[in-house]
Amino acid sequence: MRNTRSSFLLGCVLLCSASLVYLGMNGIECPRKSHRYRWMELNLGSANQSLSLTEHFPEDTPLIFIGGFPRSGTTLMRVMLDAHNHVRCGEETRVIPRLLAMRATWSRSVKERIRLDEAGVTDQVLDSAVRAFLLEVIVGHGEPAPRLCNKDPFALKSLSYLSRIFPKAKFVLMLRDGRATVHSMISRKVTISGFDLTSYRDCLTKWSSAVETMFSQCQAAGETRCLPVRYEQLVLHTEEEMRKLLHFLELQWDPSVLHHEELIGKAGGVSLSKVERSTDQVMKPVNTDALSNWVGHIPSDVLSDMAEIAPMLARLGYDPHANPPDYTRPEPVASPANYSQSLKATDAPHPS
Repeated sequence: MRNTRSSFLLGCVLLCSASLVYLGMNGIECPRKSHRYRWMELNLGSANQSLSLTEHFPEDTPLIFIGGFPRSGTTLMRVMLDAHNHVRCGEETRVIPRLLAMRATWSRSVKERIRLDEAGVTDQVLDSAVRAFLLEVIVGHGEPAPRLCNKDPFALKSLSYLSRIFPKAKFVLMLRDGRATVHSMISRKVTISGFDLTSYRDCLTKWSSAVETMFSQCQAAGETRCLPVRYEQLVLHTEEEMRKLLHFLELQWDPSVLHHEELIGKAGGVSLSKVERSTDQVMKPVNTDALSNWVGHIPSDVLSDMAEIAPMLARLGYDPHANPPDYTRPEPVASPANYSQSLKATDAPHPS
């Protein structure tokens, strides 16, 4: 009887062992931890998913925001930073600029602000909610990393607001010759609400206005918070520009940022969206192919009026009458004071 019982128990042990081995070989594993959970383990030393991110980093998260007008090199910049071993940017979230635009609308409407204040929904309450939302999206939509980065081009229309609710965040504003930007947008059929893709004049006018909004806020934030980066200089002098950028971001030099294409699709490397229009271009190494593609495509009447249509060209140091300018010799960006003086000089009547 004892031998029978021992044999039975041994059989059960063997059966259980075989079952476990079979299940293991067939890919049964524990559910993956969420990106948020893993980020908290990496940065907070805690695995308690019930903890609020804002309880630990209410305002001090050193986020990186990349923005600028679409087709200005924002995707190239973010994949180059994604190649850095301490940074994760990831694809565009799309929801962040929409939330920021909604928040700005509430602030602009006096009637709406009165109604919100009466309901106890003060600016402080709204700012805390926006900050928490942004953190959850940025942390949760990609792999964890010591420095997290967001690239939604038009988010920098709210640069001043972001700099207030994230006082340790840094901003990278991508700038590019507006003629090249608009030609790329029109030729690749990149739709932006309110832009007429059949009209270079309309698109250049609105490009100038949008870039002025972002550039003015960048200058107001100061050189320790916001760094303008010219697309042309990035592709012509890549290592020099990236060393300057990483110094600004207080990150150590990583040569991987010069070869982002080698890390596409690899763990801890660069992830690309299947639906973003720039994906096919950033799969290649950094190159100068697109610098002057716009030449010969802009109507002559628009070219003759370029200085008036897009005054931000001159302010950013691009000669509005050169087709194309000499991108290897960039003109300095006009300071706000010098720009105002030049406008006054232009508007002043000429002596007869």
